[in-house]
Amino acid sequence: MTILMTLSQAPKANLNAPNRLAARRNLLKIIAISPLFIRAGAVFSQNSPAFDHQYTAFETLLKQHVRWLPDQKQSRVDYAGMIKQGAALQKVLAGWSAVTPAQFAAFSREQRMAFLINTYNGFTLALILARFPDLKSIKDLGSVFKSPWKAKFFTLLGEPRHLDWIEREQLRPLYNDPRVHAAVNCASIGCPALRPEACTAEKLEAQLADGMQRFMADRSRNRFNVASGKAEVSAIFKWFREDFEKGHGGFSRLEDLLAIYADQLADDAPSRAKLRSKTIDITFLDYDWTLNAA
Repeated sequence: MTILMTLSQAPKANLNAPNRLAARRNLLKIIAISPLFIRAGAVFSQNSPAFDHQYTAFETLLKQHVRWLPDQKQSRVDYAGMIKQGAALQKVLAGWSAVTPAQFAAFSREQRMAFLINTYNGFTLALILARFPDLKSIKDLGSVFKSPWKAKFFTLLGEPRHLDWIEREQLRPLYNDPRVHAAVNCASIGCPALRPEACTAEKLEAQLADGMQRFMADRSRNRFNVASGKAEVSAIFKWFREDFEKGHGGFSRLEDLLAIYADQLADDAPSRAKLRSKTIDITFLDYDWTLNAA
């Protein structure tokens, strides 16, 4: 059973003749180490060690290849460096794909959430590496008929899965914590930062809170416009508004959420007071789908 299926939906690079030989060599190199070509069956047996809820191997990769920008609110991924460690990522993904539904059911709530967040981020990295460096955006992997988030290119909990299954069918409806949107990373600059560490059950609450704090404080994606008197926020709050208005954390309207993060969204006291009044107008910014490559 394959962990990652072939991505027939992903377009091949349009190469000029002089570049074909170099591109061919590069593609062969990618294929040789890409997790998209690994197989699960023999990787983990019934005698394998207990599941590592600290995600040690994955965290090692993240620490080596993910860096905060100077403002500590966005991060960038060294995909060129990570692709050289394809075997290490391959082993991580194989371990995740070997987890059975029964094992997953025995995890605590926090362990299940950490597992789903890490698998979303890890398989997204694999998706990008399969076409890197001939890729400017994750959306380039989609088509008119199917988005990259709907392609079943990996195996998880015994079934072929797509990324939307993790986010939209598991994390969102089953755990009712909209802060997961600041934890899952879609390999885009507009997305909340990919942390240079794995999520773990013990750290999950702090990681979710910190992720939201950093995202809301990033003025390129969320801010209060003094001139217009409006809050200008990420399109994430438009696409997933219902998640943020379910009452989690004490807010049932998007205005409630912005009031909680007034200190992150504005520098001056009058603007923060306006946000806390919950009477502001809200506009949504364009989303930057550019690849979050270093």
